[in-house]
Amino acid sequence: MYAVIMAGGRGVRFWPRSREKKPKHLLDIVSEKTIIRETVDRIKQRIPADNILVVTGKKHARDLIRQLPEIPLSNILIEPVGRNTAACIGLAALHVRRKAPEGIMVVLPSDHAIADSRKFIDVIGAAAQTASEENGLVTIGITPASVQTGFGYIERAGLLKQVGQAEVFRVKSIREKPDFQTASAFVQSGNFYWNSGMFVWKASVILREINRWLPDLYAGLMKIDAALGCPEEAAVLPRVYKKLASISIDYGVMEKADNVLMLNGDFGWSDVGSWDALWEISAKDRSGNVVLNNSRVIAENSEGSLIYNPRKLTALVGVKDLIIVETKDALLICKKGRSQDVKGVVEKLEEQKLKGYL
Repeated sequence: MYAVIMAGGRGVRFWPRSREKKPKHLLDIVSEKTIIRETVDRIKQRIPADNILVVTGKKHARDLIRQLPEIPLSNILIEPVGRNTAACIGLAALHVRRKAPEGIMVVLPSDHAIADSRKFIDVIGAAAQTASEENGLVTIGITPASVQTGFGYIERAGLLKQVGQAEVFRVKSIREKPDFQTASAFVQSGNFYWNSGMFVWKASVILREINRWLPDLYAGLMKIDAALGCPEEAAVLPRVYKKLASISIDYGVMEKADNVLMLNGDFGWSDVGSWDALWEISAKDRSGNVVLNNSRVIAENSEGSLIYNPRKLTALVGVKDLIIVETKDALLICKKGRSQDVKGVVEKLEEQKLKGYL
């Protein structure tokens, strides 16, 4: 069994901490460890370091290698350019298939938080067994805790089998990021789960499905495959990869495939997609305030806020539900519940060509 950790993305909703040179997964946002470090430590309970592959970009490779010294350099796969998750997963599948023609891939985002590692490992084990026995595309669904429009949804069909303590369901449909009314209907139905972005399958099976649903992408991957390990790899990979379609594995394959199965990931999952999401999963004081990274805070008649300011004393007086994040060159003050809109700040910085803040 192999793990493939997707370590791309910018984490723009975590500005001003998350920047182009050091995105969210390379930061100590959830705990004293960086998120990528926590992700690797968690999956190492089941999969040895020699079988863990990390797909990342040129900008972040050096930092990532420094943070993960136990991962072999040959397992750090560097994308010449970002081309979304279908290309990322396809590239990793080529490498896994070369190591083990029927190898199982556990595909994980690099920047999620999981409260119960033991349950997570149990579910991953059951998913791997299912992928081996059924030759299907196995995904992990999360029971919705609320109505969310920022997540994709998985519609559960009937029970297929039981693997240990885990139930395996057929999947009727996969829906990407609905509007609020649709998401509300999904949650009320009881048959929909959040799409966690975690997948388990044989490398050969996902390549077969990419060939079926994304034939042009597959053709490009085959050109890359022919060059892997050869002198021309350094030239072929960037030339071909930049021409690959930029499409997610969800849109490109999962929404169309007819062999998708799901296990419930009841292990305290969070995508940690915003400052609000971090407030939700973090320890709070009696007033509901979250104080990060040993920031010094005095709060008078103030509640429900999140504060990151390790350099200075922060004093709150008579305020409620704020997000306050200060770095050496920027200060964010945001009303709690609106931190998804921080992405708009980054877009404005790009428009105004203020690269020093990105």
